[in-house]
Amino acid sequence: MKARRIASPWVPSRLAWALSCAALLSACAAGPSYVKPSVDMPVSWQLQEPWRTASPADGLPKGPWWERFGDAELTALQDKALKANQTLAAAQARLLQARAVVNQNAANQMPQVSLGTKVSELRISANRPLTNYNAPNWSTLQNDYSMVLSASYEADLWGRVQSLVDGATASAEQVAADLENTRLVLGADVAVNYFNLRAIDLELDVVQRALTLQRSSLALAKHRHDSGSASGLDVAQQQALLDTTLTQVDLLQRQRAQFEHALATLTGTPAPSFQIAPRLVTLTPPVIPLGIPSDVLERRPDVASAERAMAAANAQIGVAKAAFYPSVIFGPSFGNDSRKVATLFSAPSVLWSMGVSATQTLFDGGRISANVDFSRAGYDITVANYRRVVLTAMQEVEDGLSSVSALDRAIAQAQRALESSRRVMNLAQLRYEGGVSNYQDMITAQQALLNSERLTTQLLGQRQLASVFLIKALGGDWGAAAAPQNRAQAVQTAAQ
Repeated sequence: MKARRIASPWVPSRLAWALSCAALLSACAAGPSYVKPSVDMPVSWQLQEPWRTASPADGLPKGPWWERFGDAELTALQDKALKANQTLAAAQARLLQARAVVNQNAANQMPQVSLGTKVSELRISANRPLTNYNAPNWSTLQNDYSMVLSASYEADLWGRVQSLVDGATASAEQVAADLENTRLVLGADVAVNYFNLRAIDLELDVVQRALTLQRSSLALAKHRHDSGSASGLDVAQQQALLDTTLTQVDLLQRQRAQFEHALATLTGTPAPSFQIAPRLVTLTPPVIPLGIPSDVLERRPDVASAERAMAAANAQIGVAKAAFYPSVIFGPSFGNDSRKVATLFSAPSVLWSMGVSATQTLFDGGRISANVDFSRAGYDITVANYRRVVLTAMQEVEDGLSSVSALDRAIAQAQRALESSRRVMNLAQLRYEGGVSNYQDMITAQQALLNSERLTTQLLGQRQLASVFLIKALGGDWGAAAAPQNRAQAVQTAAQ
């Protein structure tokens, strides 16, 4: 009787049939569909002069917002920070990791094919245990040559693998948004430290000019004392004022050094090797178009990151729920096995297998249910965090709007006070030189003038910083096509 031989086409045809069934069943996903939760948004900002609603042109490519301040040195520092900042470098590496995880999970949707070979020499013991005592037992020495091509494929019937891919993709998008937020925060930090440094340069210039005036007044007091027209008290008071102002110079130099060192770290430069020469600049912020409150949902990278975290957490629910259903894995293999190399690829040496394994959890004490509850609670956490980030964004924008408006008014008032202090100083000096008033009036006028000039300079620096914080709160630049403008132009435009 002839042995029945199975035709080889049986293997690929059955395998194709099984994979087709798996593809049809893979639509039965266990995970919930992701729906972005709604957030109550106000229709407008609480606008004060000189603000008005404008169009930020979010559809345009975003450019470097710091160029709108018109400071070439700031732009150079920003470019250097983008290339050499180590926090940004770490964020970029995390994005590469996240994308690799996406590719890793996506690979699970495809069959895994491997080729295995074995070359061995095996000696079987003559004293090995027997299953039949009537059969003879010999010690056998033989070679074994094999080559097997095997495949393994998990049928994603319940959407577990797809949920993993969706979660990894959302996580990668979250990391990408975090990278953009790192760039935004880095740019803001560089700008803040730079403008603080330049504000101190202006303040040091004010103090140096005050020192020149105070030294001149000290020389006048000494001359009048030597001529008998003034007492030694006038000289002592003027000397005390001069020494106090010199102390303030040292304190300002200390603050300037700290901002300079911070810029060194932000730009990836050792602090001892970094130096920025003092320079007097005009602190004039650009026009900032506000748009509407809902714009921050599209423009701010931290809001985008929080939203992507929700999508990733939602996908984890699908992964957890898929554990309730059977895991089905196809594992076909085809190869050759022979004790001789010469016959390894002959027809009698062919071997193959076709199998399907399925695993269904019958009892786990509630572990899977607990994992599902844990995933759902994790999703609720991301929803709450998303809404918190949006509320924080609203607060930061409103803080920026009110700060810039208040500082604009304060600067206008400070400049009027400065003009008054200069007139008082001129009158006090004339009256003292004419012998009409005592030296205490001139000391008071000098101190008031110095305080007014320093306050005006500090307010200009604070307004510059408030503009940086507002740009950061709005999510960065508002379109590369817009041209830089200053605050005066903004007020003129708003009045039209």
